[in-house]
Formats: sequence, C-alpha cells, structure tokens
Amino acid sequence: MSRIAFVTDSTSYIPKDLVEKYEIIVAPQISIWGEESLLDGIDIQPAEFYERLNNTKVMPTTSQATVAYFHKIFEPIVAEGRPIVAILVSDLLSGTIQSATQAKEMFPGATIELVNSKSAAMELGFQVLAAVRAADAGKSFEEVVALADDAKNYTGVYFVVDTLEFLHRGGRIGGAKRLIGTALSMKPILNVVDGRIESFESVRTKKKAFARLLDVVEQEAAGKPNIRLASLHAAAEEDARYLLDQARERLNPIEAFMSEVSPAVGTHVGPGTVGIAFSTVL
Repeated sequence: MSRIAFVTDSTSYIPKDLVEKYEIIVAPQISIWGEESLLDGIDIQPAEFYERLNNTKVMPTTSQATVAYFHKIFEPIVAEGRPIVAILVSDLLSGTIQSATQAKEMFPGATIELVNSKSAAMELGFQVLAAVRAADAGKSFEEVVALADDAKNYTGVYFVVDTLEFLHRGGRIGGAKRLIGTALSMKPILNVVDGRIESFESVRTKKKAFARLLDVVEQEAAGKPNIRLASLHAAAEEDARYLLDQARERLNPIEAFMSEVSPAVGTHVGPGTVGIAFSTVL
C-alpha cells in the first residue's frame, strides 16, 4: 500500500518544524472577524491575533474547517492511490469531523479513515505524532489506525484560563459552567474529558494554580515510559516556558516543546491561557 497521508486540523497546534518534518497536512479552522474570514495559520498568526484581540471592539467568532478544504486536501492524495488517516478535534468541540465526513463521501472507494481525538491542542497533536511515527516505523495502515484510535487513552491536557468569559461566550465550557461567577481571584484548572472541556479544580491565585497543574501532570505521567510534554499558551509565553521547565525537571521527558494556541481556539479560551499537554503513547 502506498505511503499513508496524515491530516489534522489547526486546533492541534503541532509546531511548524514537526509538521514539515512529517509532512502532516493541516486543515485550517476559521476565525470570523466582522466581514473577514481568516484561516488559522494562513491568513492570521497567533501573535497577530492576540494583539488584535486586545485592541478590538468587535469580538471574533469561529467556524470549522470547511468541506471544500477537506475535499481540496483529499483529492490529490486519492488520485495518487494513497490511504489517508485524518485525526481531528473532538466532535463535541467542533463540527470539523462532520466536514471531513462529507468530503470523504465524495470519494467512494478511497481509503480514508477519520479518527475522533476526543480532544484538541497538543493532546490531539501528540495523537497525530504517535500515528505518524508508527507509520515511519513500518506499521501497517490497520496498525496505524488502531494506534491512532487508542492513543487518546494515553494523552491528556490541563490548562489554566485567566477568565471563563471566552469559553462561556463561545459555548465550549461544558461542565465548567458551574464556575461562572466565582471570585475573580480564583483560577480555574480545566481539562478535556471525553471530548468536552470540564472543570478539574479552582485554585486561588495563578501561582497556586500553576503549582497544582504541575502536580496533576506529574501524577498522570510519572513512572510511565516515553513521556512527551508540550506547554501551550495564548499570548503568555513566559508562563508557558516556566511550566515547561518545571515539568521537564519533574518528568525527564523524551520530547518537550512549546506551542501556541491557534486563533480559532484562542477565541474561546482567551489570552493568558496556559497549560501542559502530555503523552505516554508507546
């Protein structure tokens, strides 16, 4: 069988150098700002997005990667006779899988497997990287698909937001809705559970929230092989670097890097968001 093509979407925010190294194809989510429709990572970059967000009176909204864009991705790959594995953002956070499904139906007989990551951010990114690396190691298409589907059981993400306002307004708040109206000094720690953003804990002060987040990630990953870490941030690079340095010291990962929260996700979590994603996929 021809070499597998891997597709994900821009909510994964896999660092550019890894996207290029593994030839991962990224379907951009869309930020809608007034009359503008901006493709994640193409028409607008994270730094530009957060600067604009701080100075705007018109708040952006988002839309999933389109059917047309997935068709554009799939068409030349199918023409080459190559199989496709598309690992995408949770269907409870976005309609992206629905778009990909509609595009897939336009290629009857093609080998296109869609995998629901049940997450986003670098939790999704690590699932993609695990599948890509399995293929590079010579695993079959069936083995790669099985690993991609199972990888969600070995990944996680925890993050701290400055405010729940953005999640509440965008309708992505899930079980964290009960935290609305809590004291301003409280910093919610959130995670993604079964594809939804949920409340993990609420901690007084950002410093204590970071300490607790690090404790939780250590508890989840300590003692397991092949630990990989990624800090994530929305216009909060210094905080993300601190978290990653601390997590490195505690867990001695085989891979660790920083990633930026994409505009489409930043619309919903807001600037100042920081977190840690991890993977223990074998």
